[in-house]
Amino acid sequence: MSFFGDTALAVLFANTFMMFLVALWLWLWLLITTAADLLSRKDISGFRKALWAILVLALPYVGIFAYILTQGTGMAERRCAKAWEAREELRAMASFSAADELVKLDRLKSRNALSEQEYLTLRERLLA
Repeated sequence: MSFFGDTALAVLFANTFMMFLVALWLWLWLLITTAADLLSRKDISGFRKALWAILVLALPYVGIFAYILTQGTGMAERRCAKAWEAREELRAMASFSAADELVKLDRLKSRNALSEQEYLTLRERLLA
């Protein structure tokens, strides 16, 4: 026998509870996404950020959907710009530069870590 005494009532409670959990998860996900965008914005003042935050917390779904409807395009553009900046930063850090490698070779040679023959062989590979 279940806690509720009736199987239908237990199923109804379980379904209602699951719907509540899904709604809570959705709200938390939207809240984190919205808060991350709102707090990282540089184009609005702190007062406007505070007003949006109050609206989002006071009227949870209404505030979040209002923010997404009014600022959705800007959110997408900012997210795309951040991804592009991260990609360019990674590309700059991971790029191969023959000039940098030649400087490293010169340092190794000056420290006597490379013989003259090794230095010339590696230099030819870099310049080829």
